Amino acid sequence: MKWNEVKVHTASEAIEAISNIFMEAGASGVAIEDALDVENFESDAFGELLDKDSFVHVKEGADVMAYFPETTFLPEILPEIKMQIARLPEFGLEIGTNELTVSEVAEENWATAWKKYYHPVRVTRYLTIVPSWETYTPTPEEKVITLDPGMAFGTGTHPTTNLTLQALEVTLRGGETVLDVGTGSGVLSIASKYFGAKHVYAYDLDDVAVAAAKENMDMNPVAKDVHVAANDLLHGVDIQADVIVANILADIIILLTQDAARLLKSDGRLIISGIITEKKAMVLENMAQHGFEVEQIFTQKDWHAIILKKAEEEDATLLSE
Repeated sequence: MKWNEVKVHTASEAIEAISNIFMEAGASGVAIEDALDVENFESDAFGELLDKDSFVHVKEGADVMAYFPETTFLPEILPEIKMQIARLPEFGLEIGTNELTVSEVAEENWATAWKKYYHPVRVTRYLTIVPSWETYTPTPEEKVITLDPGMAFGTGTHPTTNLTLQALEVTLRGGETVLDVGTGSGVLSIASKYFGAKHVYAYDLDDVAVAAAKENMDMNPVAKDVHVAANDLLHGVDIQADVIVANILADIIILLTQDAARLLKSDGRLIISGIITEKKAMVLENMAQHGFEVEQIFTQKDWHAIILKKAEEEDATLLSE
């Protein structure tokens, strides 16, 4: 059987939204090639990968590739896909040239075709994410997360993930209990262990994500004791946490707030990401209503990650009035 690769050239900030559109349209998998990944390369950090032109990469913007079985009737679904992508600027997302192309991929090649788009990427000063099939030699001070993103998850290079990793790095000091909500590939849980967390609990509603996260934990000895489970946000969870981290859509973050307030220790920190500029005020208002105050905001282009703490009792009373 043959497969159809539907490729959209877009802006980096639209990657996540377009990936979701493809998956909702029935894609069997999505791959991402982002020029921002190449910008993260450092001259002394990537060993044999220093020659950026020696591997496939997009020069500017981003390509999002979706894979559909040949039995999919593309003339029926492509107009809807194009329409949904064209509407993204209404939500504050730049979509670039928005060029769409279709090509065939042979059966023997399709399951690994997406791998050519992933390469080692330095995501914080001392943390690098390396696809499991790549050979990579880290520098002495470098920590490596080995990740098999599968066809439905990225390798941690999207701005929202990068911002969350930065927030975790400045928040964790060692010995904390962390709840990772919407874990996806599990990259934030693995990073939390590297940053010193003692106990990490990773949750995702999607069984595919849970399976992928468990496999990635197994590839990283530092994360061997991370608890991964299927769960709807934090519903039914009764673990008191020092840090709760959620890199999910802004509208879903709002559904999480009440449980986060219930489970976060009085001196704990809530880290939220996946917030586009147009949704930022809405999210902050919701957080204030539930007794949270902003400690620090990280921004990359139109994306934001926010570290919050529980307001002092007097402040919380004023916020609720």
